[in-house]
Amino acid sequence: MADRFIYTAEDESATRRLGEVLADTLPAGSVVSLIGTLGAGKTCLTSAVARRLGVPEGETASPTFVLIKEYKSGRIPVYHFDTYRLKDSDEFYELGPDEYFDGDGLCFVEWGDRFEEVLPPDRLDIVITVEGPAARRMELVGRGGFPSEVLDAIAAELG
Repeated sequence: MADRFIYTAEDESATRRLGEVLADTLPAGSVVSLIGTLGAGKTCLTSAVARRLGVPEGETASPTFVLIKEYKSGRIPVYHFDTYRLKDSDEFYELGPDEYFDGDGLCFVEWGDRFEEVLPPDRLDIVITVEGPAARRMELVGRGGFPSEVLDAIAAELG
């Protein structure tokens, strides 16, 4: 029973592969905090999840200027937050995140480490470290009551 799994993506297609596995594995209602520098692959990963769930490719984009994108055309809704431009947790609360976090969709929060106090304690953190032009190290960490079986399934699929 793992609470942590490290995945090395050698290129963008491997990042997309992780997104596909997340789409197939995460239970509805999961919250994922994405942590990494600009250009680390947070949006690429979230877009891969949405596409795997049936959202057409052209519909996914970074929510940087709108703060949240809702993808409801797939078999599970995907809610994609980008907190980069928020100045404090009050601004995050104004987005009404609890309505999303308590729902049946999958929530992906870019820059989740900036407002950890707003996120639910039971979540998956994905820390993305750039290791080369296309290579990424992705550390998946289950927090609180995030099901370790889910991490085990992800590790089995990608291991």
